[in-house]
Amino acid sequence: MKTKIFTVLTLFLMSLGLQAQVDRSKQPKPGPAPKIALEVPGEFTLPNGLKVLVVENHKLPRVSYSLTIDNKPVREGDIAGVSSLLGSMLGGGTATISKDDFNEEIDFLGARMMFRSNGAFASSLSKYSERILELMADAVMSPVFSEEEFQKEKDKTIEGLRSSEKSVDAVAGRVGSALAYGTHHPYGEFVTEETVNKVSINDIRTFYEKNFTPTNAYLVVVGDVDFMTVERQVREHFSNWESNLQLEVKVPNAMPNAQYTQINFVDMPNAVQSNISVTNNVDLKMSDADYHAVLIANKILGGGFNSYLNMNLREKHAYTYGARSSVGADKYASRFRAGAAVRNAVTDSAVVQTLKEIKRIKEEPVTAEALANAKAKYVGDFVLALESPQTIARYALNIKTQDLPKDFYTTYLEKINAVTIEDVQRVANKYFKTENAKIIVVGKGSEVLENLEKTNIPIMYFDAYANKVEKPNYNVALPSGVDAKSVLNKYLEAVGGDKIETINTIALKYEASAMGATIVSDEKRMEGKLAQFVSMNGNQMMASITTQESAVINNNPLPENMTKDMAPLAGLFAELNLLKSDKTKLKGIEKVDGKDAYVVELPGEVISLSYFYDVETGLKVKEVQTTSMQGKVQSQETFLKDYQEFGGVKFPSVREGSQMGQVITFNLKEAKVNEGVTEADFK
Repeated sequence: MKTKIFTVLTLFLMSLGLQAQVDRSKQPKPGPAPKIALEVPGEFTLPNGLKVLVVENHKLPRVSYSLTIDNKPVREGDIAGVSSLLGSMLGGGTATISKDDFNEEIDFLGARMMFRSNGAFASSLSKYSERILELMADAVMSPVFSEEEFQKEKDKTIEGLRSSEKSVDAVAGRVGSALAYGTHHPYGEFVTEETVNKVSINDIRTFYEKNFTPTNAYLVVVGDVDFMTVERQVREHFSNWESNLQLEVKVPNAMPNAQYTQINFVDMPNAVQSNISVTNNVDLKMSDADYHAVLIANKILGGGFNSYLNMNLREKHAYTYGARSSVGADKYASRFRAGAAVRNAVTDSAVVQTLKEIKRIKEEPVTAEALANAKAKYVGDFVLALESPQTIARYALNIKTQDLPKDFYTTYLEKINAVTIEDVQRVANKYFKTENAKIIVVGKGSEVLENLEKTNIPIMYFDAYANKVEKPNYNVALPSGVDAKSVLNKYLEAVGGDKIETINTIALKYEASAMGATIVSDEKRMEGKLAQFVSMNGNQMMASITTQESAVINNNPLPENMTKDMAPLAGLFAELNLLKSDKTKLKGIEKVDGKDAYVVELPGEVISLSYFYDVETGLKVKEVQTTSMQGKVQSQETFLKDYQEFGGVKFPSVREGSQMGQVITFNLKEAKVNEGVTEADFK
């Protein structure tokens, strides 16, 4: 009987479901925005001005402390880099504890502590909260700026700057900010090796005393703590932090937008991709009425995978791995930016298509579906973020530092959902100022400028430090009779001449120090064969064997097309193989370290080779290996310096390249000709 009743009920419910089928051809209407009830942090202020926000959360036995000094941005001028050096030196020991003991105790407690020029962060188990707060306060209030540590940090900074000299993205970021804001503005100035070298230890101390004070400081405490205990601990450890007299700082106005659409081009001869950024300055703050509408407009234009820009430049045209846009909302100055990193061959097309999509959102109303999807993304991200107590703390800090109304976040979703199609078009026209935009392009001029000029957009030229320069001249006449074959033969003559005919094997060993490790590169060559072994601290990290028929890395055979591209590397000298290929071409003359060099290229399906030979000496001064896979282009540069003779043949005693943002210099430790190599090395 029970079974029959259950069956009848089931059939009845199913019939109701069939009668109430949802029309899935129509997108469901969004429900009302969820009601947001944010926890209000506990607050108190010390007499020295330090403001403290406490968010209690007892789900996990952890606590974090985030210190933010909300000073106005200042221009550092001739000593640009002083603030970053200060940040790197904080935590390097105090008046009461040495650097080693400080770091050892942090590690022993399983905690984390980091410092920057305008604050600090620490986290640990809540049972260690008292000691962690004490260590943070000690590091903040009583730092020891030793000359030894200063020189170490200075050297590291300079090394980082040198390693980024050839980075297209680094140059694009530097020049983009400088041309947008002006180098007179704190957001437009940049750090150079020259400015870092001018910083003294006294500059560090002076900057600290003027700027690292509690007057505009906020300490946000989040975690398994109680308000009364936090207040007692903070008063005990931070009350002696002295508040210096703050001089009124006036932030200069940013450079005005361009009078007309223009391309600002920076020539990077080593670039295998162009970095494109359409940019104009905007006057937008989080407290402005347009803020939420701008968020939605940017999301539709270039703020996600399904955005106008990404669907066009990536999905439709395959110009790039990803295209994006962004709009800042800073109290002092902000920018709108839209662009991507694209292949050299499509640089001009990418510029045209980027402008087309910005024009589209300004002139054509967005669809209801696009608007609904953008809103749904913001609503979902907002609600998900609320699960983190760090979010509550960050929101509370934003309300304080961004001059926001107290209900800014409780009404956030209402304002997002209130954005209309008309709002999107209105703010797009107000903030996406293509008619006053600078299109900053950093790329290889010899390959992209000719087509960029065909866009009929005026072009201005700048160097890698935003200085205006003349248009590069790529029509350097090659000497009569010079071709790829003559350049390669001149190199072979320069390194050995007739001696090369007597060579059967070559063995080279290079050594470098990086990241606290000793790296050794062993290279063994025989006609048609190349074996390379790389070890770190005595442990083999990579073994590569290349012949004319196969290429294997760490026992993994490479695909046929990559094997074919790497075959020219296999042999005593790659140049001997390049001479045999009908694809080898002389591309022209380019500067390498300020001197003219012939560029010989051998294109490949996946891996292309470019070799640079000094016009005067004939010696090879640079190698570039470019890999193109799945829409991504990566380039590895190696500079060859200081040739020395071994067994009648010259080899570069220095090989220099960048790995993970760090310049690594390999020095030749051993060179053997016709010894130290057997067939077994290639098996």
